[in-house]
Amino acid sequence: MTRPVLVTGAAGFIGLHVTRHLLDRGERVIGVDNLNDYYDVRLKHARLAEVAGREGFEFVELDVSDREGVAHLFERYRFDRVVHLAAQAGVRYSLENPQAYIDANLVGFANILEGCRQSDTGHLVYASSSSVYGANRTAPFREEHGVDHPVSLYAATKKANEAMAHAYSHLYGLPVTGLRFFTVYGPWGRPDMAYFLFAEAIDEGRPIKLFNEGKMRRDFTFVEDIAEGVVRTLDRPATPDADWDPKAPTPHNSAAPYRVYNIGNDRPTELTTFVETLERLFETEADKTLLPMQPGDVLETHASVDRLKDAVGFRPQTSLDDGLRQFVDWYRSVWLPIKRGGADPVASGDGRTGSAEAITAPDRTA
Repeated sequence: MTRPVLVTGAAGFIGLHVTRHLLDRGERVIGVDNLNDYYDVRLKHARLAEVAGREGFEFVELDVSDREGVAHLFERYRFDRVVHLAAQAGVRYSLENPQAYIDANLVGFANILEGCRQSDTGHLVYASSSSVYGANRTAPFREEHGVDHPVSLYAATKKANEAMAHAYSHLYGLPVTGLRFFTVYGPWGRPDMAYFLFAEAIDEGRPIKLFNEGKMRRDFTFVEDIAEGVVRTLDRPATPDADWDPKAPTPHNSAAPYRVYNIGNDRPTELTTFVETLERLFETEADKTLLPMQPGDVLETHASVDRLKDAVGFRPQTSLDDGLRQFVDWYRSVWLPIKRGGADPVASGDGRTGSAEAITAPDRTA
């Protein structure tokens, strides 16, 4: 039997879209998630219901910070490739609950790396973040730029992930590729994400908070473009760079099978413009509250995606208008019924595959 692909965070925002892409092309996928209550768990169950019952999909409820559970998972399935998306997300929440980020983003990633090493996994693709650029003010952000000054604990954990991945690649020859995601948006997103909060506030007639008076710029990237980039990257395992010079080392590649790529839209948009697009789609003017800059935020993100395009032949293309239109359609047709008390897909028997099982499920932070 063909060895399966592991997708961690499969009940998450990006995890659902990546899982669907893999299933659409006939892959066997084992999805893992701990289904914690960081946000409305009904949304996680609804995401699982989107892939439940599809040929080739199995779901395992598991927290990646559980070392024994992850080890058992890898022993059982011997994954050919791994897409690691499980993490404690959010810059601002890291100010409130730093331990959650240590457990999920550092301990959890170490467990995944060790599982890959023990199982002779052919390629690990993991989620890094544009936040690693931290205090850098040189735009567009390029992979060769320094990432030594994170401005949030979340960013620091993602920088640490890149360092951990390189160590395993160097020591054990594990092919690893990190993808620095830039401000992902679209259907099935998290309710705590800024664009989701903006949409709800506009729809419900509540004020929206615009930090730095809305003058921050973000490289908003549509989730389907992210998923396409993940899958294309998965198909091209990192290889050692024979030209890498240890006397003039570059941070995005190595003499080991290690790569890091940006994946963004390469078209930063000011928050005020983003909100204006939502206003047009909802046909409602937002009540805006202008606030100063928040700790941990950065003024601008802007991805150079030339290296990604050269490596996998793809760069995100979805326009902000098209992407937000798809999000608003989903918000009205799917999210509002869930929010207003629709049946939990799992509680009603539709949210898991028949082969789903809990190897272990300490409900923590992944």
